[in-house]
Amino acid sequence: MTTTESRGTSVANAAERTGKNVEQLSDHGVTTIADVVVSKIAGIATREVDGVYDLGGQAARVVGKLREALPGAASLTQGVSVEVGERQAAIDIEIVAEYGIAIHDLADGIRRNVISSVENMTGLEVTEVNITVHDVHFSDDDEQPASGEPRVQ
Repeated sequence: MTTTESRGTSVANAAERTGKNVEQLSDHGVTTIADVVVSKIAGIATREVDGVYDLGGQAARVVGKLREALPGAASLTQGVSVEVGERQAAIDIEIVAEYGIAIHDLADGIRRNVISSVENMTGLEVTEVNITVHDVHFSDDDEQPASGEPRVQ
């Protein structure tokens, strides 16, 4: 077996062993990018876009609130799922949008930022970014009084 064949076999074996994205970038070894890395990058890139209130559907947000109560347990991957191949990634993102923001513009901004961040940081080609808007957040929701207190005086 030649050195090149050996490297190719090594890459395939590493991918099979770890279940992760393994890409041969040079003659000096392999780079492995775990799915969670792509999820975190996409989650951070999504949160950077103005008009995104939160990530995830209702259940994910409830679990996220519980997680926030625990020190060091906040999840950057909430509301983000990815499929990572050898050279490409597909990303699904669930969000809550701020009221008053044009959702189609928000989705375009998220796509641009996620694609740019993931491609620049990992070298993977992002084939698609699917966005689901689960809810719209009103700023009045944050100002509601505690239960038992009248809203109107």
